[in-house]
Amino acid sequence: MQRRFRELIYRETGIKMPASKNHLVSSRLRKRLIALGLETLDDYLAHIFDDGGLEEEWAEIIDLVTTNKTDFFREPAHFEFLAKVAVPKALAQAHGSGPVRFRLWSAAASIGAEAHTAAMILAEAAIASPRLDWRILGTDISVGALEVARRGVYPADDLVPVPAHLRLRYAMTGRKSETSSEVRIVPELRRRIRFDQLNLIDPPYPVAHGLDVIMLRNVLIYFDAPQQAQVISAVTDHLRSGGHLLVGHAESMIVADPRLVQLAPATFRKKEPSA
Repeated sequence: MQRRFRELIYRETGIKMPASKNHLVSSRLRKRLIALGLETLDDYLAHIFDDGGLEEEWAEIIDLVTTNKTDFFREPAHFEFLAKVAVPKALAQAHGSGPVRFRLWSAAASIGAEAHTAAMILAEAAIASPRLDWRILGTDISVGALEVARRGVYPADDLVPVPAHLRLRYAMTGRKSETSSEVRIVPELRRRIRFDQLNLIDPPYPVAHGLDVIMLRNVLIYFDAPQQAQVISAVTDHLRSGGHLLVGHAESMIVADPRLVQLAPATFRKKEPSA
């Protein structure tokens, strides 16, 4: 029955869970056994497959089997590229003196650290160039992760990688207990970010086209080769010509879409139409 469960996860999410990960599956699902008063993993699998419990449990299952590993300023070269290349390029290419539209999609947003980091970069850019009209979309398959992202509340230690001047400007500190504290991303950033649920292996996506930057980082490694190619192609459809796709540094070799040209490790530009 564990094989049936692994096949379900692969079919619905694209996440590969070979038999060697049975122990990982069991340990992650233990929380649900306790919540439901069940004794063994087989009891739980019987509950979802034989007793009709799958629909009610599905969101909990996704939250438990997805990794949700993320950090503020993870792979910082990408945020430097956003600040020093992508945004200045958009501003330089803008016509007229009106607002300059800039849209970024964090396609595997997890609990929101990536989207909120990008928001800090774009907010700083807008201080320097008030014409910049930026918005961010963050999507993830995990409902639980998205709830954290929307709240924008994190343990204070999570923001250690954030430069001090950005923490001071964009994070509000509160006391959680005598020994720990939390911070919340300021509303000026949160209201410019929308978080929605989305399954990357289920295109077409309900996402706007003509985006300037798409961050598809550290999620492709969980898919097999055909799914990787499908996701890259579907995501690239949403980039504007000249827009940029950023993937995880371990994923550079995965990207092979003919519409993309590599600029730097894990950094790609969508080709512009030939003259």
